[in-house]
Amino acid sequence: MIRGIFGRPFVDLEPYVDLQELAALDDEIALGLTEVTVGYTGGSHKSMGIVPRSAANDPYVDYGQVIAGMSRSEFARFAALSDTPTAFDLDLRDQYQFGEERPWPLSRRQMLYLEYRHGVYFPWKVYYELIPNLAWEDRATGDGKAFTEEARRVFPRTVAFIERLPFTRLGRCNLLGLQSNDHGTIHRDGEDEAEVGHFITLCPRADKRLFLWDEDRQKSVPIGGRAYWFDDRNYHGVAADPFFRYSIRVDGLFEPRFLAQLQRGPSGDH
Repeated sequence: MIRGIFGRPFVDLEPYVDLQELAALDDEIALGLTEVTVGYTGGSHKSMGIVPRSAANDPYVDYGQVIAGMSRSEFARFAALSDTPTAFDLDLRDQYQFGEERPWPLSRRQMLYLEYRHGVYFPWKVYYELIPNLAWEDRATGDGKAFTEEARRVFPRTVAFIERLPFTRLGRCNLLGLQSNDHGTIHRDGEDEAEVGHFITLCPRADKRLFLWDEDRQKSVPIGGRAYWFDDRNYHGVAADPFFRYSIRVDGLFEPRFLAQLQRGPSGDH
């Protein structure tokens, strides 16, 4: 079963947000990505327990499972590739949680080692934080958060556009890119949360091919367009294509007036 928003599988935001600048932003982003360091994300959905039953035994290797199964000597090698190698106690390895928005982020060298040595599949190999966030549950809170200096310097027009979006506060902003022929593994976010979080996904080229996944019916529901909001407590994934694709996700708290407009729907705006 797929949970919708206001009776719709997803909310197409194009009628509500001025997207005229997206072509210019796309140009800025394509050039800017050549100037910044990007990371990987999304390689531990199985060990996090957020994949459907049908994906639990697929052939894509999960880094959480790999790290849990490492011998002491292999874990020591893995820890040595961290940006803070002296911080680890090999006798306390079960206490460390690795990955994005976790206490111990993976270093670039660790990600590459997991990929090269252990065959881990990282779906999103172009991951860039414009507004960093340390914990998933804090993604809508704005306290102490801001666009990085690098993001403002390299992506000034994109930052200005995001700052004009109808949020009362911003809590997180990430760019997520898929390389040619990679797919976004089916998973769900915030599955235990009582309400859907407020966020906008921007896809300047409208080519991401995101879909919601109904596990019971074994059926997908495609989401298209250049701007949308969906209930990410549903299983969702991204289909593979033979070219690079990306989107920007902006989390925070919607302005009440904007939220009321979305609830009324396009037919209630006039």
